[in-house]
Amino acid sequence: MAHHLSSRPRGASVSVSNVTKASKNQDRSLHPVILTAAALQDHILQNLQLQDLSLGHSCKRIVNVNKSGARKMVKPVVDTGIKRKPIKKSASNATEEEYVIDPLGPKLTLAQRLGIVEAPAVPLTTDEWVQVKRRSVQQGDSLQPCVICKEEFRLQSQVLLSCSHVFHRNCLEAYEKFTGRKTCPMCRKNQYQTRVIHDGAQMYRARCATRIQACWKGYRVRKWYKHFRQTSPPKDPKLRKKFFEEKLSDISDRLVRCCDPDIDGLFSEIDRSIAISHNVFHQLDQKCNPEMSEADWEKIQLQAVRQEILDCPICIMPLCPNTEEHSRPSGRPAALLSCSHVFHQSCLQAFEEFALGEGLVCPLCRSPYQKKIFSY
Repeated sequence: MAHHLSSRPRGASVSVSNVTKASKNQDRSLHPVILTAAALQDHILQNLQLQDLSLGHSCKRIVNVNKSGARKMVKPVVDTGIKRKPIKKSASNATEEEYVIDPLGPKLTLAQRLGIVEAPAVPLTTDEWVQVKRRSVQQGDSLQPCVICKEEFRLQSQVLLSCSHVFHRNCLEAYEKFTGRKTCPMCRKNQYQTRVIHDGAQMYRARCATRIQACWKGYRVRKWYKHFRQTSPPKDPKLRKKFFEEKLSDISDRLVRCCDPDIDGLFSEIDRSIAISHNVFHQLDQKCNPEMSEADWEKIQLQAVRQEILDCPICIMPLCPNTEEHSRPSGRPAALLSCSHVFHQSCLQAFEEFALGEGLVCPLCRSPYQKKIFSY
């Protein structure tokens, strides 16, 4: 070092004060450049969701202390720009309020404060949100399924972006956490604003109510039509005939179910009723036709002799075995009716038993009679 200084010419002298001034001026000229570079770097890191490397927004690590005293570092949570806020509902759950998730907007970065990078858009006003929602309704976003999960909104939480696109709130949060950026999945708009809406839930309730009303009305109409078909006969002849056949069959079935299944007892009751009816009719005939006297029977017998009745009209056999001995009685009983007809007593009795369901009438003239038994 001494040799180096000794070799320098004597006339050359270095001013220490000039060197110090030049270094200070150079530092002053580099200060804006360094600040701009740092601001741009910080802005890029925040856009890429790398706040742990950012200068302006250092990541705050949470330290958990166990019971044993050991410290455990917890990884920071990636900020997607969406802050959870409980959904406000009324006591009856009938109305739900809409609200903006981040009404103040994101914080400005250093580059945005210095004017190097364009600042984000000012938060939308109430009127602007109304226009955004009107545009979303015209597009029918709430009527269509969520673009991310391809499912209907139903009663799940729903968000409306400032670009008029609608998604499930959970789906949008998962999408931002997966991509690491706050970008609309549809139009790729950056730094959008988010508003919680309930159009999908209201439409779903309206559809459910309409479906319930339609099912109830259909049930009432089907019930009324079934009752109408059961009580009113149709005009078509074939259908009308079928209607009355079904009615008659239904009535018959009900009668059969109501009757006593004891068939033998039923038939015996019918026979007993018929026998009682015959006795009543016989008594009535006796009252209407009083007993005839002997003189009347003699006149009827002379009338029968004049008719020369020789054969029994029932069995077509002779009333008397020997016609030549007509005056002599044969001992076979015969029946003389009040209508002057003569029969074998056995033949007339068999006829009366055979004709049990009818009244006692003469087999020839069909007139009621009284009979007298005698022997030829």
